[in-house]
Amino acid sequence: MSQITYEQPLNERVRTFLRLEFLFAQIDHTRMGESPWDSRATLASLIDVMNILSRTDLKSEIIMELERQIANLSPLEDSPNIDHAKLGQILDQMDLVVDRLHATQGQIGQHLRQNEFINSIKQRSSISGGTCGFDLPAYHFWLHQPSKVRFQNLQEWLSTFDNIRSSIDLILHLIRDSAAAKRESAIGGFFQQSLDINAPYQLIRVTLPAESPYFTEISGGKHRFTVRFMEMSLEERPSQTSSNVDFDLTCCMI
Repeated sequence: MSQITYEQPLNERVRTFLRLEFLFAQIDHTRMGESPWDSRATLASLIDVMNILSRTDLKSEIIMELERQIANLSPLEDSPNIDHAKLGQILDQMDLVVDRLHATQGQIGQHLRQNEFINSIKQRSSISGGTCGFDLPAYHFWLHQPSKVRFQNLQEWLSTFDNIRSSIDLILHLIRDSAAAKRESAIGGFFQQSLDINAPYQLIRVTLPAESPYFTEISGGKHRFTVRFMEMSLEERPSQTSSNVDFDLTCCMI
């Protein structure tokens, strides 16, 4: 049975990680397309990644998160009920990623922020239709180069973020796998649950069958979260269903 999972981050760090994961997934979808429109979409996502990275010292944030998770997982090595081989593999992988990030000099993507070609596109991207041919003739020229040339350029630019991406993939994988789903029921389309503020909750996940007539709105903070199941409308504001809804809930913490 196919399913849809809705996620709500409980802190700004995980919120940023999820946005970057989303952008990298978009890049994967468009980067190997041969048309100029595929290259446009890929470069637009790359610029979005650069914008996120420019607003925070993400390298330090990732290192802090990995070191926090290592500190939480390391004591489990003494537990008899743990798959020690798997745990050891995860800890080794995390140590390797931390070492790679420490070895990265300066801010991630700094040389791309100094790239005049990318900057010209970035500056016009905030204007509706601002990257069309007459505004950016150099971009228009690049988009009409052979796809092989564009692939090579995009690969070079995107490789800048390889360590960041692998780090975020690892962190989100561990967060999502940190708890098992529980079956819950939203009475009249509404569910609320309190959280232990001393527990490191990071992410709320709500899973429904793909054929469910509802979508989910989740809001939350350190103390509690709420889930509302909404009936979709393309013409009017969505409304909360009055039906009881069974769903799978995962409260991820590590």
